[in-house]
Amino acid sequence: MIATFVVCVLIVPLNLEAQSLTVYSGRSKALVEPLIQKFEQEHSIRVNVRYGSSTQLAVALLEEGRRTPADVFWAQDAGALGAVHRNDMFDTLPDELLGRLPVRLHNSEGTWVATSGRARVMAYSRTRVDSTRLPESIFGLADPEWRGRVGWAPSNGSFQSLLTSMRLLEGDDVILQWLREMRENNAQSYINNSALLQAIAAGEIDVALTNHYYLLRFRETDPGYPVEQTWFAPGDPGNLVNVAGIGMLKNARNRQASLAFIAFLLEEENQLWITREVYEYPVREDVVTESVHSSLRDIRELSPDLDLDDLSDLNRTLDLLRRAGLL
Repeated sequence: MIATFVVCVLIVPLNLEAQSLTVYSGRSKALVEPLIQKFEQEHSIRVNVRYGSSTQLAVALLEEGRRTPADVFWAQDAGALGAVHRNDMFDTLPDELLGRLPVRLHNSEGTWVATSGRARVMAYSRTRVDSTRLPESIFGLADPEWRGRVGWAPSNGSFQSLLTSMRLLEGDDVILQWLREMRENNAQSYINNSALLQAIAAGEIDVALTNHYYLLRFRETDPGYPVEQTWFAPGDPGNLVNVAGIGMLKNARNRQASLAFIAFLLEEENQLWITREVYEYPVREDVVTESVHSSLRDIRELSPDLDLDDLSDLNRTLDLLRRAGLL
């Protein structure tokens, strides 16, 4: 009698959880979705994304605590990253990742790294403003010469980050006084940075406080757009250089995928993509592009010296805006 043996092959399913990544993204879907899809294709890792404002997502992370499903938090600004860091929710990143960037482009504890940079600038009308008469300090915009001619966006997150940095550098009393002087000088309020540039082009205002890349985007479709932009004097509080950045949560379920995603964002090819598509500054010093006309290192020389983690102190900024009657 011939015995018949049945060989059972145990098929173990792939650990799909290990091949997925959950990203909380304060960067807009329209902006970063192509980059995320590229990562998925190259690494065979499914990415689940929760989009929202950086501030809203930081608040969500603090509320969720250890229960959060997020593996990484990719934020629009350093203030939101600082809030999560100060609540001890980020893990320290490997030296290999931190070493890819200059020291000033990750926080001192190494819990988050910058992925791109942007500068606050003073935009102005090419036809109605003599550039030699522009103020050297942001505080000069409250002078009578600029009455009714300046636009800003008090409810905009980028402006609030700027104001937070000004508070940290100059003190709450000085900034509250400046806000009141600007209001009395009939500064015009707009909803966002794009609206400010459109208002200059339409002749509603002559000068505006905005981020550098908005004008570059307008010029993509209209090279003759009638607006220029410049910086205040080196070290002036108005020259904030902020960053988008990313950190890995301490309780990340997929640490390998998280670190792979962070490394992916710092690769030369993807740094170039961010710069060419968004006109933000690359954070790697070996990445050179014609999309922006200065390096982030050069721009940072204009910026005041500031610990970007401190930009998380937003509540006092909002309080000042309310006390000045701007919110």
